[in-house]
Amino acid sequence: MPNAKNLFTEEQRQTIVSAIKEAENQTSGEIRVHIENTVKEEPLDRAVALFYKLDMNKTELRNGVLIYLAVEDRQLAIIGDKGINEVVEDGFWDHIKDEMIRHFKDGQFTEGLAKGILMAGEALQAHFPYQQDDKNELSDDISFKDD
Repeated sequence: MPNAKNLFTEEQRQTIVSAIKEAENQTSGEIRVHIENTVKEEPLDRAVALFYKLDMNKTELRNGVLIYLAVEDRQLAIIGDKGINEVVEDGFWDHIKDEMIRHFKDGQFTEGLAKGILMAGEALQAHFPYQQDDKNELSDDISFKDD
């Protein structure tokens, strides 16, 4: 199994970052991707811890989204901040997660992440439309364990 940092070529990383930028052009929501090799706890618990470590809870509208992937353990979690969770139905992320997993099963990690990111942007648009004065509050770069 490839190392998390080496899973993507520079071109593939740019594809993922471009998907984040494109998605954020549809919504005031902020989307981040974090990748590591393994997870020693429940993936959702790890994603929550990273959410706070990456200061994703500090967006003005509390509308950050974290897509978390533990490569070797084949674990995926998607979480949204309080502002999102207050306005969306239970299971909101399940369809996006299922679509990403379909790509991952075929070894298409870049495509799966890009698709999930774009779907998240579209889903958030209804509740958090893009505003002319929106600021990019969080980095669009992929973060890796210990970054």
